[in-house]
Amino acid sequence: MALISMTGWGKTQYQLQDKLVTVEIKSINSRQFDLNLKIPFLYRDFESEIRSMISEKVARGKVDLVITQEYGNGSTISEINKEALKRYFAQISELAQEFGIPASDILFTAAMRFPEVVKTPQTLISEEEKTVLFEALSQALNHLVSFRVQEGEALEKDILLHIGRIEELLDQIAPYEQERIDAFREKLRKNLEEYLGKNKVDENRFEQEIIFQLEKIDITEEKTRLANHLKYFREVIKNEELQGRKLGFISQEIGREINTLGSKANHALIQKKVVEMKDALEKIKEQLLNIL
Repeated sequence: MALISMTGWGKTQYQLQDKLVTVEIKSINSRQFDLNLKIPFLYRDFESEIRSMISEKVARGKVDLVITQEYGNGSTISEINKEALKRYFAQISELAQEFGIPASDILFTAAMRFPEVVKTPQTLISEEEKTVLFEALSQALNHLVSFRVQEGEALEKDILLHIGRIEELLDQIAPYEQERIDAFREKLRKNLEEYLGKNKVDENRFEQEIIFQLEKIDITEEKTRLANHLKYFREVIKNEELQGRKLGFISQEIGREINTLGSKANHALIQKKVVEMKDALEKIKEQLLNIL
């Protein structure tokens, strides 16, 4: 299964008699499914059906649906009640004169806002229009899903590139491990000779101390666990659906092993590899925030 992004966009239009309806839907990343609707008043009766249809296609993400209408041939969605406007304007003008307020266009604008001045006809939506509306919504959703899939494919390539980089860096640590042990041995011997004297170092005690200290800084288990986490990450990204959260958990485990490697490294070049691993992991985590 390929990764699916939470970022997407879809749009479709349909013409019905003298009305052009545009359905536009877009989504961005979010921890939960969050749907915001901006639809004409006449479509409010279908809101629950619209929400259900979108939630079935879009499992997670912040989704915005905007449906707009444009009327042609002189048709309007609203009409002005001229008689009501005249009465309101006359009363406002009379009050303005009484209070000594200069007459201006503001009075007319204020009158337009009063109840019953602008009326929206309560037109019923036909079954034909409802059918066409949901067909348009379905098409817009399909465009959105296709967009998400394409974005997911690009994210998958980038994420696997960084996973591969961590694997390469892990392999590059091996040549430095014997060098690390030799340097640690030499440093410990030098410190003991400076403290006790060159001829007073007990070789048996020295070897025991070396073994004890090397066990404390051994990174074999961390390397093995890190390699297993990276392998599991690849398996999940290829074989499971809705991988975003699970891959996020695996990346946290990868981070723990990388951090432990760094704390035990005790070698400048290994520390450098660890820093590069952390950089690659941060890029992976940023991309995972947008994965479904």
